[in-house]
Amino acid sequence: MSLVAYLDGQFLKKEEARISVFDRGVLYGDGVFEGIRAYNNRVFKLEQHIDRLYESAKAILLKIPIDKKEMAQIVLETLRRNNLREAYIRLVVTRGEGTDLSLDPRKCPKPTIFCIAAPLALFPSSLYEDGIEAVTASTRRNLNEATSPRIKSLNYLNNVLAKIEANLCNVPEAIMLSQDGYVTEATGENIFIVKKNRLITPPAHIGILEGITRNTVMDLAREENIVVQESLFTQFDLYNADECFLTGTAAEIMPVVKVDGRIINDGKPGPTTKILMKKFKQYVLTDGPFIFE
Repeated sequence: MSLVAYLDGQFLKKEEARISVFDRGVLYGDGVFEGIRAYNNRVFKLEQHIDRLYESAKAILLKIPIDKKEMAQIVLETLRRNNLREAYIRLVVTRGEGTDLSLDPRKCPKPTIFCIAAPLALFPSSLYEDGIEAVTASTRRNLNEATSPRIKSLNYLNNVLAKIEANLCNVPEAIMLSQDGYVTEATGENIFIVKKNRLITPPAHIGILEGITRNTVMDLAREENIVVQESLFTQFDLYNADECFLTGTAAEIMPVVKVDGRIINDGKPGPTTKILMKKFKQYVLTDGPFIFE
């Protein structure tokens, strides 16, 4: 069965959904997006994802021509049209088609909005059971003063270059540092370490995308009376952590057991990681609006 996509007010077959080669999302990565998950007939944290989409758009002076309620309904209807109760969703707003090839955003009278969804492509269960290896990328995270990492923009070349480094090292992920050498995040996930019963993650101001899964995990940890701390840490702290894991919409909670050849603790997912993985799996089944009532 052919998938259906939403594009500027229409639901079209995947093969028919096309945007202009003059669209600034294609030409310049000028746009914003959200990656969203649907679990068990519910869309996880849909309101928070929509809020972040509009915040990213505001940060780049991109006015979205529909309101948040209508945008949420587009997501739900895309899933319904594809009869998907478990899915990965990509919601995108670009600056739209320009009247010429200049950089001037005033030459783009109408943004492009599209939403696509597909069945989940799950990571192998062995990665969660055994954990993954990562390397530190030489590619540094974007400066806040340049393109702020807090903007979830279509310009992901910074992350792609770091991912290439992971590929060249034949490991699943790369960890990116700030310009000052502090740990920020992975190429598509936030990072946590556990040290002396404290759960530590970098603060937003260091140059990270403030992940919705990240924030959910922090809340779940507090429910378990785990001390949660947003503070800077270095590669040294990472190498000597008791536990490490990544969080993201696609990855959920992914244990990390080796970084740059250094084994994290005993080289197995730790007890705090396992507790949070279990709680997160339970939580996602009960959060968010229903796709099909």
